[in-house]
Amino acid sequence: MSWEVHIDWGGQTWLAGRLHPTGRGSAVAFEYAPEWLKRAGAFSIDPTSLPLQTGVQHSPVLFGAIQDCGPDRWGRILIERAVRKQVLAQKPYRDIDSVLALDDASRLGALRFRLDATSPFLAVSTGKLPPLIRLQALLRAADAIHSETDTAADLRFLLGAGSPLGGARPKAAVSLADGQLALAKFPKPDDTRDIASGEVLALTLAAEAGIRVVQHRLVPVGRHSVAVITRFDRVGNVRIPFLSGASLLGLSPRGPGAYTLLADAIRQFGHDVAGDLRELWRRLVFSLLASNYDDHLRNHGFLMVEAGRWALSPAYDLNPVPEMDRARVSKTPISEEQEEPSIGGALAVAGRFGIKASTAKSILREIFTAVSAWRRTGARLRLRSATLDAYASAFEHELMDEARSLLGK
Repeated sequence: MSWEVHIDWGGQTWLAGRLHPTGRGSAVAFEYAPEWLKRAGAFSIDPTSLPLQTGVQHSPVLFGAIQDCGPDRWGRILIERAVRKQVLAQKPYRDIDSVLALDDASRLGALRFRLDATSPFLAVSTGKLPPLIRLQALLRAADAIHSETDTAADLRFLLGAGSPLGGARPKAAVSLADGQLALAKFPKPDDTRDIASGEVLALTLAAEAGIRVVQHRLVPVGRHSVAVITRFDRVGNVRIPFLSGASLLGLSPRGPGAYTLLADAIRQFGHDVAGDLRELWRRLVFSLLASNYDDHLRNHGFLMVEAGRWALSPAYDLNPVPEMDRARVSKTPISEEQEEPSIGGALAVAGRFGIKASTAKSILREIFTAVSAWRRTGARLRLRSATLDAYASAFEHELMDEARSLLGK
């Protein structure tokens, strides 16, 4: 068994190569299509793991670019439950099976898969995604998954809604009123705080700190809040190639990595190198001050803006984590040498991001000012006092004190 791998680029869908498993585990092989290699302006779909060359390329695990458009924990739960209830016919024994179980219409990035030239692109639905007004029904179906009272109809609904996208929390693809593709992120029944409100607050603060962020809104659904995030890998119906920071570095999705290594990758593969280096350092400091501890390498994204050159995507998945929950989530280190996060450590490596010491201090001041206003910003977003109180230790902590001292405030 093998599959054609296509990529949308330049207004067309191109056959890039063929992928096939090489055992019952995660091992795979890929070979670029001769017509892709001959094409003027051809580029690697994964510059680190799949260089543009002739011949078969082998890997003991799924190639990063292909893994990026596959499911994470939430998606795998749905897929396995769907197999158990015979909504999906085949159990996903291998990582590639889980990737191919997703829906073509909502798959992240620009890669697409099919069996051969006469087959449709792999999908589990008609590709017609639910509109935003179906949030209540989607939330009800997601809650049924957690309570293990889900029906085959719930699973068909969620799978058809593109729910097995990346990440551990429940979500579904939805269509906005203007036709844009968006991601609805739902609460879980066992949440101890309003996660959606925290994310929207963090994204709002980041934008006020001068960071490019995804378009976002908070939508009330009954007694709950749902974060609705406009997809940045689409412009209308056009798909934009996507790579996670992990894939650009050739590391596992939740590998250790470091911000300084991401900076090195920008220098090697970047489009606007100087601009993206400054942007990345700004995001690093914001993540420290806003306690964005769910900060693994798959939560740093890159979009292809010209053939073979990658630019930082808008910031996404910014989640302030209160002190009591930080031990359960990961944090991308500042550099290969620094174990513990600190503002002084971030300032010390600013040069690796092409930033002078005086400029770094100015950027720190801008971010500190934005994050310090978190309660006022939350009130402007009409978040409840109890919701804000639950996030107090995410915005008032030792690193904010360190920044205040360094800025002489």
